[in-house]
Amino acid sequence: MTGNIASTNNDSELIRQFKGGDIKGFNEIVRKYQKQVYWVIRKMVLDHDEADDITQEVFIKVHGALMDFREESNLFTWLYRIATNFSLNHIKKVKVRNTVSVETILEPIESGDKRSDEVIDDQTKRRVLEEAIETLPPQQRAVFNMRYYDRLPYDEIAKILDKSTGGIKANYFHAVKKIGTYVKGKIEL
Repeated sequence: MTGNIASTNNDSELIRQFKGGDIKGFNEIVRKYQKQVYWVIRKMVLDHDEADDITQEVFIKVHGALMDFREESNLFTWLYRIATNFSLNHIKKVKVRNTVSVETILEPIESGDKRSDEVIDDQTKRRVLEEAIETLPPQQRAVFNMRYYDRLPYDEIAKILDKSTGGIKANYFHAVKKIGTYVKGKIEL
């Protein structure tokens, strides 16, 4: 086979290599998925250094658990689940350590200066959105990030988080409602 090998077939081969004692299989898995795992984490944690550290922890966990991986789900779904769980645990430990002052972000808007540059306005909106996401309970934050940023279907999110699809839909609905309320309250000051 040349060109694109089906991801799951290639993943199965890499897993077989690793289980057979060839570390190159694991190294290739890391190379293939490291950026994606990092961004799953980064969207939840927001801090680069913390996301980088958690990414390393995820792959340490994967290295230790890959021998027992039964391939009942595809490899990326399994990695996504581990990354999400590590991120949720980190959020629970740290809570609100990295919050940004809303007053500082919205100062140019509140001053009444209508000459605000579009770039500043976009940055402000993005920061307020990030703050709103940080206010969500960890489960809703995970669901919102997976659905909004990664565009994952509800059933895939349910598999990753080991929850019902209906529960995931409810989490997303409540997250969107809370974010909307937060953003409206901050932008319309």
